[in-house]
Amino acid sequence: MSQVEKNEEVIVLGAGIVGVSVALHLQQRGRTVMLVDRRGAGEETSYGNAGLIERSSVIPYGVPRDLPTLLRYGLNRSADVHFDWRDLPRIAPWLWRFWRESAPNPLARAAVDMWPLIERSVTEHEMLMSQAGVLQQLRKTGWIEAYRNERTFEQARNVAETLHRFDLNYDVLDTKALQKREPYFSNTLTGAIHWLDAATVPDPGGIVKAFATLFVNRGGLFLNGDAGDLKQTSSGWSMPTASGKVEAPEVVVALGPWSDTVFRPLGYKIPLLMKRGYHVHFNTNANISLNHPLVDVDGGFLLAPMSQGIRLTTGIEFSRRDSLPTPIQLDRTEPLARQILPLGHRIETTPWMGSRPCLPDMRPVIGPGARHKGLWFAFGHNHHGFTLGPVTGRLLAEMITGENTFTDPAPYSSTRFTGSL
Repeated sequence: MSQVEKNEEVIVLGAGIVGVSVALHLQQRGRTVMLVDRRGAGEETSYGNAGLIERSSVIPYGVPRDLPTLLRYGLNRSADVHFDWRDLPRIAPWLWRFWRESAPNPLARAAVDMWPLIERSVTEHEMLMSQAGVLQQLRKTGWIEAYRNERTFEQARNVAETLHRFDLNYDVLDTKALQKREPYFSNTLTGAIHWLDAATVPDPGGIVKAFATLFVNRGGLFLNGDAGDLKQTSSGWSMPTASGKVEAPEVVVALGPWSDTVFRPLGYKIPLLMKRGYHVHFNTNANISLNHPLVDVDGGFLLAPMSQGIRLTTGIEFSRRDSLPTPIQLDRTEPLARQILPLGHRIETTPWMGSRPCLPDMRPVIGPGARHKGLWFAFGHNHHGFTLGPVTGRLLAEMITGENTFTDPAPYSSTRFTGSL
């Protein structure tokens, strides 16, 4: 594109799974769209996840209510949660609200609100993957939630039995049954729940790139630019890009953990917090394989078969988005992972680090910015960004184009945080 002004109907800021999906769905509805990012598609949070499309994860990730677990978290003795305590004054109000929203009744309401999105997550992925020519990468084999401790395994079985209303399919596995599905596992694990409705992909970042390629091949513009340069004008929104100035009457903020760089200067008090995570890949002996992603709940990590090798991902690190990496959780969990599966050497010398954009009530923001005409939000998916990207794209595109939405978008409105921290 030459260095000239370009006018389209919608600017979508952010080329992760959410932004690219929004752009595709708007394009399918006849809108002309510009997708803008400072990097290539799927190179931030969308790259570093576990590749899960978690249709079975109907209960949001809340705060545990038992005191021993909270004490381990507080003392930084747990592999699945780590705190940078220098940030405590800043994040304490958020954590307090997160704690309150994790009580049984609010958590149950959150599950009900999130179900319309979770229920359609695999179907919406399938549609876009088919159009992008990458449907063969979709593995509809579920994922495994494993336990080392009989007490926590029994608790998980009890919870699974309460989810009948969501029509989920799962198998309860003892150690021998688990080893039949994963022949190279040791007998370290007491048992597991194999969730069957979820799907996985071996290269989530590659899937996002395929979606972006589909968008461009259909006539969309993918430009390099910094969302911090966005300005409101008399006719809508404008910003400079490497290809020239762009303008549009409507703009979508789908920047994941960087969304606050746009909404905060515009005066929106949305309590977005980052939960950082790390991953590293391992090679294996040619005779060793991993058939399903596995979450070691008691160990606090996840192993997933990826195109690059077996990916070990950590739990949560509460720290500033841009502070220096502290991959202590990888060092703590690697020995535990080796107890389960004979991993080879680390492939990367430096672990990957990314940030998950989270909100304390465990619902994303999807919908209009109430104070500005033509401003739309799509961020804060609380560990489920890759899962919910395509379905979020559909819902927001329906809202922007005035269609009847497939579900009531009210639970995801930014106005629920009016006057918030």
